[in-house]
Amino acid sequence: MISQANITATTPMGANLVDGGATFRTWAPRAAAVYVNGIFGASVMTGCSEDLLMLRDANGYWTGFIAGARDGDSYRFYVVGAGSSGYKRDPYAREMARDADFPNCSCLIRSGSTYPWHDFGFVTPDFSEMIVYQLHVGTYAPATPGATSTFLDVIGKIEYLAALGINVLQPLPIDELETAPSLGYNGADYFSPELTYVVYDESALSGYLATINRMLASKGKSPLAMADIANGPAQLKAMVDLCHLYGIAVVFDVVYNHAGGFFGDDRGLYFWDRAPAGDNNQSLYFTDRGWAGGLSFALWNRDVRQFLINSARFYLDEYHVDGFRYDDISVLLALNGESGWSFCGDLTSTVRAMRPRAIQNAEHWPVSPAIIRPTSSWGAGFDVIQHDGLRQAIRGAIGQAAAGATAHIDLSALARGLYPEGLTHGWQAVTCVENHDIVKVGQMLRIPRLADGSNARSWYARSRSRVATALLLTAPGIPQLFMGQEFLEAKQWDDDPMGPTLISWQGLDSGDMAMADHLRFTQDVIRLRRGQAALRSDAIRVFHVQEQNRVIAFHRWQEHAGRDVIVVASLNESTWYRYDIGFPVAGHWVEVFNSDAYDHYVNPIVAGNRGAIEASGAPMHGFAASGAIVIPANGVVVFARDAGD
Repeated sequence: MISQANITATTPMGANLVDGGATFRTWAPRAAAVYVNGIFGASVMTGCSEDLLMLRDANGYWTGFIAGARDGDSYRFYVVGAGSSGYKRDPYAREMARDADFPNCSCLIRSGSTYPWHDFGFVTPDFSEMIVYQLHVGTYAPATPGATSTFLDVIGKIEYLAALGINVLQPLPIDELETAPSLGYNGADYFSPELTYVVYDESALSGYLATINRMLASKGKSPLAMADIANGPAQLKAMVDLCHLYGIAVVFDVVYNHAGGFFGDDRGLYFWDRAPAGDNNQSLYFTDRGWAGGLSFALWNRDVRQFLINSARFYLDEYHVDGFRYDDISVLLALNGESGWSFCGDLTSTVRAMRPRAIQNAEHWPVSPAIIRPTSSWGAGFDVIQHDGLRQAIRGAIGQAAAGATAHIDLSALARGLYPEGLTHGWQAVTCVENHDIVKVGQMLRIPRLADGSNARSWYARSRSRVATALLLTAPGIPQLFMGQEFLEAKQWDDDPMGPTLISWQGLDSGDMAMADHLRFTQDVIRLRRGQAALRSDAIRVFHVQEQNRVIAFHRWQEHAGRDVIVVASLNESTWYRYDIGFPVAGHWVEVFNSDAYDHYVNPIVAGNRGAIEASGAPMHGFAASGAIVIPANGVVVFARDAGD
């Protein structure tokens, strides 16, 4: 039976294990009664008897303690309201049960402290050091064709991602979704990982466990037992843990501007305390304003705000995440006005107090510096913002180049886009040329197809794709890659694992040389960025834009650190020989990167500079010296000042 033992003023929300059982706390201010039902140890407790009735406080919070409740026990709340009566899932449930098809399932009690973490020495990278990789868990790396990919499948690719050189993994939303498959932006339960991303079959788990323990052993860490990965929260924690051991931060994509539409889901957040629905839409958590088929959270309500802030706190605390990508804050503000703005300040301040190094990345259109201004200066308090300037400039140039050798390319627009307009620091912008929104089926083309609409494996597609990625990774900002971009994936992406649009691991694994060459190229240009401090700085000067020649050149540097770097890019279909450009100082400049080397790697007819040039010419382009260089057709060459000069 239920009691008030172990209940205090600080009893946490949801179901939480304590000595001898579990406490329960939920918010239902207009409910007439809330009962705990479930299977606790050997006891089956169902119905609406007095011995299952929770106690209501003056603020509409209901509490109770069930003796004998254990980790893995299933439970649900039975809510009696003025509008209806019936079961509701716990909004704070750590995991959903498989006792019925979602959304009619129960919740599971899970301990938040049993996973044996190995990552205590991990430090989230500085923002200026970050290179982000965005993926969709459900379609990233299915174990079998047509199956939904899982958190454990992502673990199997961590060594690959570490070798690629990225240091931030950003999965699309991973909390329980209203429908599956899904992009992830119709969340239903904000503390529970998506059921379809979890492996339950013990025979399959043994294979995953062997991979995990091999990876742990390679880092000198103790192995996991089968029980350590037996449930969804544990598998997600293992994914974060292993990422950290391999030098990769994990940033969760969270959706606080709206939730799912709750079609046919009578047990979810919508009208949780079962008030009469009516036309005034007095939902407990939501307003009657919607977005993308869902409803906006009622951010004017202190308890609703705290629910969302608690979800961020939960991910930081229990999942060790390194920050958040906040979905479309512009929608949140448009639907909530002043209450939305103050919510953002409360959210960002809370996260910063808990984890000062956590990155808080806001999607907001149009880009607004106020979003990343500190709350002390009347800003929203986010750290960085998604920025479309470079994306539009690069995609525009690649699309124009695809029209042929005589087509005009607006390199002036590219020059303007290389630094994120309106921002104080380059690292305040998260930049990309592909992401889940842009390259989804029915939206924009992936870069190889944009580069050559007739043949995404042609030299034109390969070489222009290299230019696009090289510009992204040598410009200021936090560069973000979308899954498959690193190996020349040309198919538009879809969230359906049964569809024909999965990224082509089989091509990479079977020796598709175009893919293998592009992967090597991406690895090396990432290595270039991480090895040259100038490429991670704010400083950039575009000193040469020649649209007739289709050539652009820019200078990168960092005061008192590293070497000056010159980046020269061409979208001309012919190689330029003895092309004069300026250099900041006279002397020996090393050719540290040449994209042409990666066509049929190592390209036997690479158009290059034999490893270095001498900048011994007259002043040019506002610099003290100049040099004659070779610029490969549809290519990028990068020079760094000789360390001995």
